[in-house]
Amino acid sequence: MEKQKINLHTHSKFSDGKNTAREHVIAAIEKGFTVLGFSEHSLHPLDPAFYYDVDSNWHMLPRDFEAYVKEIKALKEEFADRIIIQLGFEADYFLSPKLGLAFPDKASYSKFKPDFIIGSVHFINTPGGFFSVDNKAEEVEKGLKAFYSDSKGNINGKAAVCDYFEAQRQMLARGKFEIIGHPDLIRIRNGALNFFDENESWYKEQLKLTAKAIATAGVIAEINTGAIARGLMNDVYPAAQFLEYLKEQEVPVCINTDAHKCEFLDASFDYAAQCAKKAGYDELSYPVEGKIVHIKL
Repeated sequence: MEKQKINLHTHSKFSDGKNTAREHVIAAIEKGFTVLGFSEHSLHPLDPAFYYDVDSNWHMLPRDFEAYVKEIKALKEEFADRIIIQLGFEADYFLSPKLGLAFPDKASYSKFKPDFIIGSVHFINTPGGFFSVDNKAEEVEKGLKAFYSDSKGNINGKAAVCDYFEAQRQMLARGKFEIIGHPDLIRIRNGALNFFDENESWYKEQLKLTAKAIATAGVIAEINTGAIARGLMNDVYPAAQFLEYLKEQEVPVCINTDAHKCEFLDASFDYAAQCAKKAGYDELSYPVEGKIVHIKL
């Protein structure tokens, strides 16, 4: 059996990527990939227009879903003798009494016939409103101050973080999908804002609870290198402690790069593999063509 090289977390110009899907495929072949999966940001069935006043659009527009599916299927056929192309979505979990519900579920995405779905939480919803934890640092700070600060302006980072992980556990309980994306994304702006301490016991307890929920859901946790490629962190998601808890729960893992540019399709693959090995993993697991492919580390 040939050596496998797989990435299932790729964004093209259909959402917030910088390259076309075709450019990604050609680059993936040149880099020696055997499988490439596309996973455009999706808020299906919601229209992402509701957040345009606080953020630039980074989700696929409803009118583009049909074109996206058609394009990836065409590329799958065209390059079938050179690489396996997979159609996927990075489906957001978003629950708002005012704006509605979006969550990663094979049933709700069935009309698109995806090969896989990545379930991700980018937003924290509160009774007063919502914000994205993956926004610019100053925008994340605005969200924290608006929804998690007292009358003196002191931010309750613990409450925000707990709400983030609770949203993930809700997503895992309600949805049906194959991979959970960047499970501790809440860390991305903590280096700049310092709104919580990853060494505190309450935070570790949130990781343990979430690791158990991931195991119960039976999904694969991705080791995501996207923040390294974008220069936002010098580490992968999930962090070492989280990875150890995932291993304790026997949660399978894969390595995905969350590539928004062709050049980042295999960014920091070796480092991510080292992180997996350090946590005790000896293989990676990927959903490919309806089955789980295992790759030895």
